Parts: sequence; C-alpha cells; structure tokens
Amino acid sequence: MRARYVLPNYRVAVVGAGAIGGYYGAKLAYFGRDVHFLMRGDLRDVRRFGLRIRSKSGNIRLAKVNCYRSTEDIGPCDLVLIAVKTTGNADLLHLIPPLLHERTMLLTLQNGLGNEELLSAAFGAERVLGGLCFVCLNRVSPGVIEHYDHGRLIVGEYQRYPAARTHDISWEFKRCGVVCTVTENLMRERWRKLIWNIPFNGLAITGGGIDTAAILARGELRALTLALMEEVITAANKYGCMLPSAVALEQIRRTETMGAYKPSTLIDFEAGRPLEVEAIWGEPLRRALAAGAVVPHLAAVYDEIKSIDEERQRRASEESEPKVV
Repeated sequence: MRARYVLPNYRVAVVGAGAIGGYYGAKLAYFGRDVHFLMRGDLRDVRRFGLRIRSKSGNIRLAKVNCYRSTEDIGPCDLVLIAVKTTGNADLLHLIPPLLHERTMLLTLQNGLGNEELLSAAFGAERVLGGLCFVCLNRVSPGVIEHYDHGRLIVGEYQRYPAARTHDISWEFKRCGVVCTVTENLMRERWRKLIWNIPFNGLAITGGGIDTAAILARGELRALTLALMEEVITAANKYGCMLPSAVALEQIRRTETMGAYKPSTLIDFEAGRPLEVEAIWGEPLRRALAAGAVVPHLAAVYDEIKSIDEERQRRASEESEPKVV
C-alpha cells in the first residue's frame, strides 16, 4: 500500500474564515492539524476568546487559534482552503501569492461556477482542486459558528482525474470527523449542487425573504422550484455533465426534511452583504445558453436577483455618501 501524505505536518491556510472556512478549518485544527486562519472582523474576538463550533454532534472550542490579518503574516502553506464569498474573488489575486510555494494546493470550497477557472488562470491549473460543501450552518457572532446539520464534503481535481493528493485530503478530513468523498467529475458535481442552489437561494429572495419550508409550502413557488431544477439538469446535460431527471424530486424530498432552513444567500441578503449573483446564477446561465439549453426560468430569476442586488447596493452607496447641508 502506498504511503499517504501526513497532513498533520502540513501547513494549512484558511482564506475566508466565515461559517464554511471557520467550520472546516476548526475541525482540522481541533484534531491537531497546523491551521492558520485569515480573519478580518472576527480577528480581535477570536484572539481573545477563541473559535467555537456549536453542534448537536459535539461542540468544539479552540482556545488558541492561529489567526492573522494578512496572508503575508501566514506565509507559504501546503494546502489553502478558499472559502471567501465569490463576490470577493478579485481579492484572491493578491491574497493567495504570499501563501504559495512550489507545490501548494488550492482547494476552493466556494459556491457556483467559475472559481476553479479563475484560480487556474492566476496560479496554474496543477494547483487547483474543488470542494463542495453540503452543510447547514451559520456564523452567529464573532468567533461562534452554529452547525445545524450535515457537513459532507466532495473533493475533486480541476480538469483532471483524482490524484493521490485528492484521496489523501479526503482521508484527512475523514480523520477529523468530516464525511468526505472523492469525485472523478468535479464539474458534474458542481452542476448537481446548482440543482438545489439556483432555486432555493434564488426564490428565498425573490419570494420576499422566505425559508425553504415557505418556498415549498406555496404552490406556485414549489412548481417554479421544480421547473428551475429541470432547467439546470437540462443545462448540465447539454454541457456534457450528465445528470438524471430524478435528482430534482430527490432534492425536493431531502429539502422537506430540513424544516425552515435559510439558504446562505438569504442570510447574506438580510445582513446587507453583496449577493453571489454571477457565480450561482449568471455563470450557469451563460454556460447553459452557450451549450444550447433553453432556460427561461433561470434567465428570469437571474435578472430579478441581479436587479434587486444592484438596487440595494445603489441605495447603500447613496446612504453612505456625506450629506451636503
């Protein structure tokens, strides 16, 4: 049997230590991995009080956390977990370079499409892996993450068959209590996750700020959810990522067991943060159209969410401008 990488000896950086980055980074650190977190707003609180995960599967408290204000202070690492919102992707172009050495791996845990391509163009395709998170959690206060359910990861190589390093990363997450599997087709799994993300994140906002239970309880929104799911499956198949039509109803049934869950985009919306419009709706729409798919519902939801987000940002900009009296 071949020797595995020994990730406890690796330096791991977490760029974007919000709910996703904080949770998976904390799991690695709790089990003894050498993890270093890039933090901004939470930095002072985490340095004073540590990082906490509240979970029905077991609470975690890291009293001492390696956290920093800049990636220059972290220095080169072997594995970088990227969990910033895709609205901040432009910042990665200056955040990532200080973390690199010759063999540094970049594992993006971000939503939507286009993230691997951006990292590949900037830092080389050979470094890039993708991860999909299936987890219900929220950052409820500085340094405190509430884990409600699930937590599974899927990891895969960008445009390559899984390598030894892919399986070793998966193995290390498993050792730290995270269910983690390896996919041979990362792009297909990206489209599969969009079957859920596109309707539920979108309709939570266009429906007036409602949770998943409310979406499924309203007949017209439930029907629109199914229509959007079917369009995403059609687009994926046209794009060459074959997905069965049965996935749509499976996703709806699974969502019904989640109760009144707030999708991450709704949480961002309520907090006044920019929405991941392009990664979740815009880029999938562009790829669907380029592949010849007919996706009118996706186009309509994209236009509406983009309009809502732009109008809200415009108002926020006007309110922040100094008033002349």
